[in-house]
Amino acid sequence: MSKAPKISVLVPIYNVETYLRQCLDSLVHQTFTDIEIICINDGSSDGSAAIIQEFQKSDSRIKVIDKKNTGYGDSMNRGLKKATGEYIAIVEPDDYIDLDAFEKMYDYASTYDAEVVRANYYFNQAGKDQKNVYLYTPDTGRIINPRQRSWLFYQAPSIWAAIYKRDFLRKNQIDFLTTPGASYQDTGFNFKVLACAEKVFLTPEAFLHYRTDNESSSINNPGKVLNVCYEYAEIEKFLKKHHKFTELAPTMEVSKFGAYCWNFFRLKTKLLPEFINQVRTEYQQAARDNLLIESYFEPYKWKFLQTILHKGNFAVICHIKRITSKQKFRQIGKKILMRIRPMYRKQFELAQVIRDLDIQNTLLEIKIARLYQIPNSKTTQEQHHDKAQN
Repeated sequence: MSKAPKISVLVPIYNVETYLRQCLDSLVHQTFTDIEIICINDGSSDGSAAIIQEFQKSDSRIKVIDKKNTGYGDSMNRGLKKATGEYIAIVEPDDYIDLDAFEKMYDYASTYDAEVVRANYYFNQAGKDQKNVYLYTPDTGRIINPRQRSWLFYQAPSIWAAIYKRDFLRKNQIDFLTTPGASYQDTGFNFKVLACAEKVFLTPEAFLHYRTDNESSSINNPGKVLNVCYEYAEIEKFLKKHHKFTELAPTMEVSKFGAYCWNFFRLKTKLLPEFINQVRTEYQQAARDNLLIESYFEPYKWKFLQTILHKGNFAVICHIKRITSKQKFRQIGKKILMRIRPMYRKQFELAQVIRDLDIQNTLLEIKIARLYQIPNSKTTQEQHHDKAQN
């Protein structure tokens, strides 16, 4: 292994003894060996520390930061400071990653001199995977500039489905907000990356297995109600500091509302009024500043935003409950159809096959382009821009 590793893998750890072995196993057995694994133990009170020590004894690439419990953001910032790799990867301790993940991602990064390489990922529940193809396929297999392909700002942060050039992060002063706990800190980091990056390579492949059935996971904990608001306040501050606010403010408002919607539908009813009032205040100001562009929003989200701006909290809560009920009925209806109508199930399975074939075709195009040194640009796909944003 070279003196400075090619990839530094950050693993922020807090009370995850149930899943930690599988996570670390997937890292120490990577086919790409030129890595360092930085385990940041955020004051775990279970057996996590002992598991880390066990792995460290048998693998010198593992480095450990032990500290009091100060939260996810502080853990990640300490990991970034300690990292020496050319690229930074992030793997949550309750997830795991395919053994050839870093080999493939670093190959793309070095071939295209990318600041970021980003992939799809798997939802993992009860040991079963479901591939989440969230990257717009016509934009995969090439370098893109996120500010020209703004659909990427509207996706879930998924910061662990990517690797980042460390010099790029340092040059642009990209780090994490150190709010307490482990709620939403990936939001600000991801937006800062997309706001500054000019060379992002997207691959249609999936490598990381994102566990959704860990009850202690931050996705299953409402956390601090206003933490997501703090993240977007930090994003706004960052954009102004880097002279990008005028260009990206309308995009930020759409991205922010998407994150706020996600929060609306996970909070308990008693927590909603405080959050509604905060969102209303922010978007009233955004409206006064002429930052809200209707065509940027999906129609149902624009309608929801107007309800928040022009009606009371009771009407907003009723709106949320109606949407939640519709979503539950759709899910139940889909399960029923899958059972009683074999043709519906076959159509669903066929759609998955077509999607996988599309991904394989894109990967083949990448290989051919590299083999014959064909410039990796698909200019005809730019016409899909409006469709991609929706």
